[in-house]
Amino acid sequence: MTDLVERARSWIDADPDPHTRAELEEVIASGDRDELESRMDTVLKFGTAGIRGVVGAGPGRMNRAVVIRTTHGLAQYLGDTDRPVVVGFDARPTSRQFAEDTCGVLVAKGIEVLYFPDVIPTPLVAFTAKHLGAAAAVVVTASHNPPADNGYKVYGRDASQIASPVDVDIQRNIEKAPAADEISRVEGVFDGASPLAKQIPDNIVDRYWEGISASRSRQSGSRLRIVYTPIHGVGRATLFDVMSRAGHHGIVAVSEQAEPDGTFPTVTFPNPEEYGALDLALDLADRENADLVIANDPDADRLAAVVPRGEGWRRLSGNEVGALLGEYLLSHDRDPSTAIVASSIVSSPMLSRIASDFGARHEATLTGFKWIVKAGLALESAGGGRFIFGYEEALGYTVGSTVRDKDGISAALLFTDLVADLADNGDTVIDQLHRLWRRYGLWVSVQTSIARPDAVEELTMAVEQLAEDPPDSIEGHRVMGVTDYRHGAESRPPWLGEQDLVELDLGELGRVLVRPSGTEPKLKVYVDLTDDPGDDPDSRYREMMEGATSIGEGLADSLAL
Repeated sequence: MTDLVERARSWIDADPDPHTRAELEEVIASGDRDELESRMDTVLKFGTAGIRGVVGAGPGRMNRAVVIRTTHGLAQYLGDTDRPVVVGFDARPTSRQFAEDTCGVLVAKGIEVLYFPDVIPTPLVAFTAKHLGAAAAVVVTASHNPPADNGYKVYGRDASQIASPVDVDIQRNIEKAPAADEISRVEGVFDGASPLAKQIPDNIVDRYWEGISASRSRQSGSRLRIVYTPIHGVGRATLFDVMSRAGHHGIVAVSEQAEPDGTFPTVTFPNPEEYGALDLALDLADRENADLVIANDPDADRLAAVVPRGEGWRRLSGNEVGALLGEYLLSHDRDPSTAIVASSIVSSPMLSRIASDFGARHEATLTGFKWIVKAGLALESAGGGRFIFGYEEALGYTVGSTVRDKDGISAALLFTDLVADLADNGDTVIDQLHRLWRRYGLWVSVQTSIARPDAVEELTMAVEQLAEDPPDSIEGHRVMGVTDYRHGAESRPPWLGEQDLVELDLGELGRVLVRPSGTEPKLKVYVDLTDDPGDDPDSRYREMMEGATSIGEGLADSLAL
């Protein structure tokens, strides 16, 4: 305990924040060894999404000292760059201070910084980095994580999320960083303390609009009644600006959730995938007799959509929105035979069938949106076509080449265009979904998760066991083959490399994939099934969803976790 306390006091001595210094002193005084170990012996590691964790004192939490040391590592990696670094932040209580500390370390290293002076959507930061040719970009955000968290996300020279070996190199430099109080930092950067720190040009939203509007085939607005919620996030101002320019003027925000508030007072989990997060939006949609409900997560890089169905509402899955958007973009493309679309390996295979029908190229990638973008960029660079769309089942979409990451704002605009086009012809989203099912097969997708917070190593072992001893059948359905993505990476493209992932082939019925989560202590089981929709597509859909759920739960039970 003595060594642990000494290390904690050394951390306190170097911490620039009086609040986290006092917090760690209280932990020491409490004598709670487990709590002190969790803060001092668990260090936030820099990965392909930067760092993310609970805000608090110590190297195992998100705080100013950690941000300062992380930025020092980033600056060391960048070296004597003549390009600026773009910095933005979300509405969480600590985000502005973390962003200012980031800018302060960078300018002290002689690196020019272009910063957003107020909260901003993550996709707009990524766009700005590309538009201005930045050396890197940093967004202080924890996206849709719980209110207690914050994070530090980094984009590289190509304005996409960093990938290995860049993340490894930055982590090595962080590990070599001195204590926070020994790192040079200019204070008061947002108040003009350094000529190297400048605000982002006022016209950046104009440039963003020019980019995303070029992806539109619809050149008019609509009379759609649209309900929108940013779930207390930062998306409303930019999204309303974009919708107004596009002519979709019938949009109204959920007043209780319209303003940025990183404490998220109306929800326990600010994720549009979570049931309950959209309750206020659906209540307003009922009152407004809305044609469409759309939602962004708090940093506006994801999109959720809900459409009328009879007397109620139908939530569209990420896979359904992905298929609808993919087909919409390909059907309006000037030359779909040269188009490239991509989706993560755990997303529905339906997009691949759609692409094949249009003569377009489809690529499957590892999970993580950076791989979708890097596949598109690499294929474009090699002359393989034009990357026009990518998506992952967790509500992430990129449209065109404006943003090299998922973008919930441009996706919302294009999806609204899609709904408006259908409405002009007297059709609905459900009508269109049924048409796609009849043409490409009815696809359903179900995800089952097994949580093991105290035995994370069991999750990887379960994947290994499944690969070595796969079942002959699952819930009466024969397993036709097994693909172990832990091996054979040399025969696959770099965006589909080695991963703890096993795929069980169910033949014409579909497939099952199993992998540990990259962000949570969970094992995830994905089931994708397909069949003819028949005369009653909705009834067949419900039957297949039940079947997919049964398969997922059956396999989960057989893993004996």
